[in-house]
Amino acid sequence: DNDREGEAIAFHIRNAIMKKYPKIKIARIVFNEITPQAIKTAISDPLEIDVHKVEAQKARRVLDRLVGYKLSPILWKKVKNGLSAGRVQSVALRLICERGKEVDEFIPTEYWTIEANFKKGKKHFEAQLVEWMGKKPEIPDFKDAEKIVGKLKNSTFNVASIKEKQKVTKPLPPFTTSKLQQAAANRFGFTSRKTMQVAQTLYEGVEIDSERIGLITYMRTDSTRVAQSALDEVRNFIQKNYPKELPVQTQIYSSGKSSQDAHEAIRPTYVNKTPDVLKKQLSKDQFKIYSIIWERFVSSQMTPSLTVTTSIEIKGGEGLFRVSFSRLVEKGFQQVLKFLSSEEKTKIMPSLKEGEEVECDDIHSSQHFTKGPAYYNDASIIKMLEENGIGRPSTYAPIISVILDRYYVVRKDKKLIPTVLGKIIVDMLKKTFPTVVDVDFTAQMESRLDHVEDANENWVTMIKEFYGPFDSQVTHVMENLESIKGVLDEPTSEVCEKCGRPMVKKLGRYGFFIACTGFPECINSKPVPLADCPVPGCDGKIIAKRKQGARSKPFYGCTRYPDCTFISYFPPTDLKCPKCGYFLVEKSDKKRGDYKACINPDCDYLHLHEEAEAVNA
Repeated sequence: DNDREGEAIAFHIRNAIMKKYPKIKIARIVFNEITPQAIKTAISDPLEIDVHKVEAQKARRVLDRLVGYKLSPILWKKVKNGLSAGRVQSVALRLICERGKEVDEFIPTEYWTIEANFKKGKKHFEAQLVEWMGKKPEIPDFKDAEKIVGKLKNSTFNVASIKEKQKVTKPLPPFTTSKLQQAAANRFGFTSRKTMQVAQTLYEGVEIDSERIGLITYMRTDSTRVAQSALDEVRNFIQKNYPKELPVQTQIYSSGKSSQDAHEAIRPTYVNKTPDVLKKQLSKDQFKIYSIIWERFVSSQMTPSLTVTTSIEIKGGEGLFRVSFSRLVEKGFQQVLKFLSSEEKTKIMPSLKEGEEVECDDIHSSQHFTKGPAYYNDASIIKMLEENGIGRPSTYAPIISVILDRYYVVRKDKKLIPTVLGKIIVDMLKKTFPTVVDVDFTAQMESRLDHVEDANENWVTMIKEFYGPFDSQVTHVMENLESIKGVLDEPTSEVCEKCGRPMVKKLGRYGFFIACTGFPECINSKPVPLADCPVPGCDGKIIAKRKQGARSKPFYGCTRYPDCTFISYFPPTDLKCPKCGYFLVEKSDKKRGDYKACINPDCDYLHLHEEAEAVNA
């Protein structure tokens, strides 16, 4: 690997060998793909080890260990055992917690829009009111909306203007690590960890026609650079298969300022091995990841697409309505897009002329509420970290995994939601170590590591400047910060059946559980009950369970198992079914989205979000 970590690995292996064989000549080779030609080329052009890269990696390792080894014991002593803090991990957690606070504090504002249904011949279309009495309409409530609707209903409507605007869309560069993770999260709902695991198998090699072949280049990169040989190969492929979409010149994409440019962009090693050719020899997940890598790379060297957007304005009384629609005139690079293609539907519009009258079928108003910020998901937090220069391609997936494993954050419906514990950790670190969890400071440290690699800064001096003030603050905090151990413990009405002591609700590594207050003499513990068992005559509770030794999804069963064998694979809610009294569970599918349904197999009740509010009331 032609990056800091790869350089450091080579450095240590060389030193270990030379301890036993001091006179042996050792060189380093670098390759970006596991293919015969790449390996032969690398061996024919060996390199010397770059000491500055090694020092930059050493500085990062020391810096991360200083922060982690010094902050984690504070959390153990002041909050609870088993916690951890980290230089990049804690900043990512802060971003997620602050976004969670924004979501919680957001108060939606009501507003209304007015739409009109027009028709010409057999074709119908809808347009929205964009101007009322010469101004942009501001309609705060139903009463104001109905006033405007009433004034418009008897109006005559004519086409005021028809405008066309062309839009040229250029292809995007080949994937970097973060962009691949974002695309896989948005298109397939993959976590960053899953994306990297699948990509790793494609890089290391897949059995294709009884031969093991590395199908993509190295998948941890922040560069969009592509080897000239690969550019020549893809242009030949486009010339053969899409000659009209081959641009005169090769497309060159610039990498970001913070890019180490150690590796090429992520691309297929053999462009002629199209996704369709390999489909039967890849797993479903491999096929998805390979397809978007192949599509993104091939399309990056094709001509732009051309879209024409038509905007039609219709005047009636004091109102002006507008409808816009687009049509793709030249597909360009979109010829090769399947998974990465846009899902926009083209409106079917009648042929209209300026000045002609159009018939209005109906005018109606619609209620809306302003939308607040959304919780981060894997794609958006990676994008935020990348934009702020925090972390590197190899660290994005591990960062998310760690904060999930520590129960600082939970993933629900693909959203990353901070837990009570995560919020406590961030609040404590912001008060005691504001610099360490500061986004700008963390980005500056990344920049200084780049300076070490470029031989523009001494790594020891850099560490000294950070460590002096940091260590003094660690000592001060350890001595003066008040412990909040046990603050998350919550009394319950339950009594330990083993020793008779009261039981409390505690926060563990995987969430809340109920434990005996007699610990460590009594180690009795059990899961937090989620609902009453719905089986007639059973007085058990429904709890989350997991198959022993398996990394599978949890299921939900009765505490009286094996006497009661009730099982559900859907999370219970605290809502009761209005038809039969059983509890409702959370479900989700493409047709309905998120909804709740009755757990009773003999009951057909289900409802969506708006009905859930009525049941709650």
